Amino acid sequence: MEIRNFCIISHIDAGKSTLADRFLELTSAVSSRKMRPQFLDMMDLEREKGITIKLQPIRLKFKFPISNFQFPNKSKIQNSEYILNLVDTPGHVDFSYEVSRSLAAVEGAILLVDASQGIQAQTLANLELAQKQNLFIIPVINKIDLAQANVEQAVGELVKLLNIKKEEVIKISAKNGTNVEQVLKAVIDKVPGPDIKKEKPFRALIFDSIYDQYKGVIAYIRVIDGQVEKTDKIKLLAVKASVDIKELGFFAPELVPQEKLCAGEIGYIATGIKEPGKVKVGDTIAISDVKPLHGYEEPKPMVYASLYPENPDDFDLLKDALSKLKLNDPSLVFEQETKESLGRGFKCGFLGTLHAEIISERIHREFGFNLIISSPSVVYKADNKLIYSAADWPVFSDKTEEPWVSLEIITPNKYMGKIIEALKNLRANYIKTDYLSLERIILVYEIPLREVIVNLYDRIKGVSQGYASMNYKFLDFREAEMVKMDVLIAGEKESAFSKIVPKEKAFAEGKALIKKLKEVLPAQQFSVALQAVIGANIIARETIRARRKDVTGYLYGGDYSRKRKLLEKQKKGKKKLKEKGSVRIPAKVFLEVFKT
Repeated sequence: MEIRNFCIISHIDAGKSTLADRFLELTSAVSSRKMRPQFLDMMDLEREKGITIKLQPIRLKFKFPISNFQFPNKSKIQNSEYILNLVDTPGHVDFSYEVSRSLAAVEGAILLVDASQGIQAQTLANLELAQKQNLFIIPVINKIDLAQANVEQAVGELVKLLNIKKEEVIKISAKNGTNVEQVLKAVIDKVPGPDIKKEKPFRALIFDSIYDQYKGVIAYIRVIDGQVEKTDKIKLLAVKASVDIKELGFFAPELVPQEKLCAGEIGYIATGIKEPGKVKVGDTIAISDVKPLHGYEEPKPMVYASLYPENPDDFDLLKDALSKLKLNDPSLVFEQETKESLGRGFKCGFLGTLHAEIISERIHREFGFNLIISSPSVVYKADNKLIYSAADWPVFSDKTEEPWVSLEIITPNKYMGKIIEALKNLRANYIKTDYLSLERIILVYEIPLREVIVNLYDRIKGVSQGYASMNYKFLDFREAEMVKMDVLIAGEKESAFSKIVPKEKAFAEGKALIKKLKEVLPAQQFSVALQAVIGANIIARETIRARRKDVTGYLYGGDYSRKRKLLEKQKKGKKKLKEKGSVRIPAKVFLEVFKT
């Protein structure tokens, strides 16, 4: 039985999950009774948002008679049954580390392009990752059934990008199933089988992991050499730990126990380890002392935010939740910190604001408690010292720096003017324009990272009616005049809302933040002043009016002085409340402000 290991890579919304659904149907991997759209998107969050967040492996079996399809490669085994190990990957830039880990476990990749959008920014980024791994690329154009599809233009862009012939591009509709079988046949015919070395000592690469309360840490592995049986004792080389195998098997997509796993296969090993930190993505699993495999380059967090439990007694639960999520998402970075107003929490590093939002949502849903989240911030430098949050900002500094990135925006020509206009006030430096085709261009800018993470993606999509896409890469730190902006609520500093902002934008950002707070913060029994301050200077202010009860409603007729007495009494009561009362900020307020 021959093996093919492959993944699907593309820009977000190109139809990866739909194509994976058709593969499951073609290979009868899932019964029609159990089948549902986006089957490999296991989390509710993925189906709600319509995006893939986590890579998901699955083992498929495919068999067809040679008479129905002539292989260009005549050496193929006829009428053979094939094991196809598919890894479904995310498309959003915030989850690119998921893609890079998937690529290390396979020999080929389906490069999926939306016929109505053409090549997009993350298509190029993921293709570059695949080419670095020397994977065989199968070019596929999807959504040919759409009225707005421009198939010939998309084919032309792929031909130019990959330097291939037009005939090599497969045109499909994953939604309708058109030509999907051709893609599977191309995988079998063109993707090289794994280099199987069963005689060598067992070695396997951990490319992902999850936590199970009964089986401990379950490592997702690609077996590189040899074979392992469930009775073997294995070693985790990076942490120098030896454990007995609780269970091993493959994905269908549920875990299916087996007696052994052999070279070339993708599967899992339940380690029984209860401490999540002992199993690391990129580690080598072996039976004897062997040379470790080349692991993964550690991802560099692009955005930092502090997470605190709404109830201080939930601190240990938060620590446990982050440890288990890191198993499933190794790009998450966290370390403990303490703030006077919030107590104990964690400073966390993320690959982007969507990544941060997804982690906070997963903690709430999967572990059942609420969080207080600080405003997201990029890493700055002050006097050559790294500053991860506003709390670390020095009172005085001689030199401040901020991170810059190279930004690529792919857009149809007709939206070029609107995109340039949208970038005009973002301190962006134009670098060059490249042409993908006569109708589509790549705009290249250098821009501060903080400008990118503050809703630039939504803005670009808005002005281009959804046709433009963007990707960015870190460049370096550059000198900038930055200041710390604090927020006072009823005279008390709320450190979770503190931000580091460019001095020239401080007034506009302070005004916007205070206005948003006024919208989402519930009214109190007394009036609440909201202020944005830099040092001792107030740069923006709003007031939330007191919630009022009609204390005269029950009166009917009579002297007006009776009503006046009640109103005066209410006024004095509110004044006392204002002097003594404090404002409790619900967790959802932090989330709402965080999303802006």
